[in-house]
This record gives sequence, structure tokens and C-alpha cells, in this order.
Amino acid sequence: MGVKQVVKGNFATAVAAKLARVDVVPAYPITPSTLFPEQISQYIANGEMDAELLLTESEHSAMSAAIGASAAGARVATATASQGLKLMSEMLFIASGMRLPIVAAIGNRALSAPINIWCDHSDTMAERDSGWMQFYAENNQAALDLMLMAFKIAEDHRVLLPAMVGLDAFVLTHTMEGVDVPLQEEVDEFLPQYKPLYTLDVKNPMTFGSFGTPAHYMEFKYQQWEAMNNARKVIDEVFKEFEEKFGRKYEQVSEYRTDDADIIFITMGSVSGTARAAVDRLREKGIKVGAAKIVVFRPFPHERIREIAKKAKVLAILDRAVSFGMSGPVFADISGSLINEEKRPMLLDFIIGLGGRDITFRDFDEMTEISMKTLEAGKVEEPVHWINLRKELLEGGA
Repeated sequence: MGVKQVVKGNFATAVAAKLARVDVVPAYPITPSTLFPEQISQYIANGEMDAELLLTESEHSAMSAAIGASAAGARVATATASQGLKLMSEMLFIASGMRLPIVAAIGNRALSAPINIWCDHSDTMAERDSGWMQFYAENNQAALDLMLMAFKIAEDHRVLLPAMVGLDAFVLTHTMEGVDVPLQEEVDEFLPQYKPLYTLDVKNPMTFGSFGTPAHYMEFKYQQWEAMNNARKVIDEVFKEFEEKFGRKYEQVSEYRTDDADIIFITMGSVSGTARAAVDRLREKGIKVGAAKIVVFRPFPHERIREIAKKAKVLAILDRAVSFGMSGPVFADISGSLINEEKRPMLLDFIIGLGGRDITFRDFDEMTEISMKTLEAGKVEEPVHWINLRKELLEGGA
């Protein structure tokens, strides 16, 4: 049995790195993820963690150092957010292309401009094609657990891809919650020492990330594609093993009161708890709604989304990011998953909670009203809706 602690989300991801016996932590502090390297530095200074903390001159350098350390055979973790993740972007593609199982805790934060330090998913959504697996935590317990599982999934020889664990800025990163922290010996049994297939070794020279001509490049990309597809099975296996070991259940997509629902809200991250409470409240009014929480966004859970879609007449998708000129990214991926289905629900996209704007029961009432009007009409008049806009600011030209 573990120990119950009341901790911030950043602390939860840092303690996960300690429990995972990470060897190297390259980092460049950025709000709201600064507490991660601070906590790691304290662990190392206190002798609680045998690791190297590399304080670099930028996030680009931090990921460059992570790539070098991982290629040399180390278990590597880091943390960043928002503009820091953007500065890492070039190196993210290199890390995945070199098949390095680095794990990063991302404090999901809005992108500039204008400057904003609060929660949305714009930062990680912009890196959804970088070849990194993506997991999204609803609470601090999930942040710790998903970090531990991310190492095991990433290091599996059927996968060998890096992974991001997203936790909502301030809502989770700086909020205190009760968390069950596993014992070190339990984690050691679940997550053995990392044994890389290949490493940089002067006694056995080999090349990582070599020059890829047109005769070879496409096959490298296909192998990454295969690895990401393989990850689906590995994720299910690791989630099941984690539940058997620690008693906490995780699914790529979890459902709540969906069996008889006409409208199903699709969420990611911390809003998922609000969604379940909103479902209960709406059910008391006789409205048949349910909720489904996406935990694994990459690889995208196509099959689970198709199963859920068969139950609903309307999928009401909450996006905390926007792809300008298109829609929200979750909406686009769900649309792609269902495009060849003979019978599919009507899809509505709700752009919501950008820049840390609260998502409330009133917002769920508005989304429900739009969904019910769509049901009555029998067709989608407008697929994308922005929720809780301050119209007085728009009218004033601000």
C-alpha cells in the first residue's frame, strides 16, 4: 500500500519521475511547469534521487539534452508548457524519429499572442503530429499514474516512442489534491530498470538520426506509424497491469451514463469531472445525456470512439484548442474516425475554456440546448460553436 499525500499536480509528476528512477532530467523552467524541476532539484539535493538535473539555456536545449541522454541509454524525463513546448518543437520530431522513449509532463497552457499563462490545450494539440504519444490527466492522481505508465509504454520494444502527459495549467499544476503515492518497491516491480535496444557507445559505434535519402526516408516514417499503432495494444496491456497492481483503472476512453444517452459530451482533462456532474444535473431534469473522457489522444482511439458513437444521436465535443480555418482538433479527429461509418451521430464542436476561462454548468446548459435544437432539426446547421464569448468585448473591438 502506498502513502496518501496532498500535493500539487507538478509535485505529482515529479514524484512519479523519482519513483520511476529517472536518470537524467534536462529542464528549463517555464510557468506553470517550473515546480517540476524545482522539486527534482530538491530530491537530488536531499539524496532521495540518484539523477542528473541539467539546467539548460532554453527549452530547445533541454530537449536536445534529453535526446542525447536517452540515446546514451538513460531513462529521461522533463517538463515544459506553452511557448516552451513550441521552442522544443524541432527537437520533438527528432526525438520521435530516433525512437527515444522520453517522457515529458506538460502543464497545458494557452499560446501567445496575447500572452496568457492559463489553461487550454493549444500547446500539445499543435504537436499532435510530432510522433509523441499524448495522455491527458483529469486530476493529480491521474497525472502521477499516467507518468509512471508512460515510461512503461514508451520503453516497450513494440513502441519505443516518446510520450507527453498533459495536466491542465493551474487547475491541476498548482492545485492541492489527495494522491495515493505508491511505494518504491511496488513501482520497481511494475517498472523495471530501462534496458535500451541500442545506445550510443564508443566501443560499439552506431548512428542515430542519420541522413535519410528518398530511397530510405519513407520506410523510417512507416516504422513510426507502425509503432504508434502498436502502442494501442501496449497501452491496454499496461493499463490492465497497473489496475491489477495498484487498483486504479484507466481506459483510453472512459464512459459515464452513456448507455441510453441521446447526447454524449466528449471531453479531455480536468473538465471531465465537471462534465460528469453536469450530466447528473441534466439527468435530474429528464434530459438523456452522458459523457466520455478521452485519456489517450495519440494514438487516437478510433475504435472506442466508434463504439461510443453508436450509442448517441449527437456527439457534443468540447475542444480547448482551435485549428484556425477548420474546427477544434478533437472534433476533426472524431470526424475522421466516423467518416466511413454507415450510421453515425450528428457532430457538434464546442470551442470552450480557451486561455483559462472557466467551464461551468451554465456552459453545459448552453451546449445541451444547442444539441437538443440540432436533434429537433434532424440536421447540423452550424457544426462549430464558441461557448461563453464576451460579446461586449467583440462589439467594442477589443
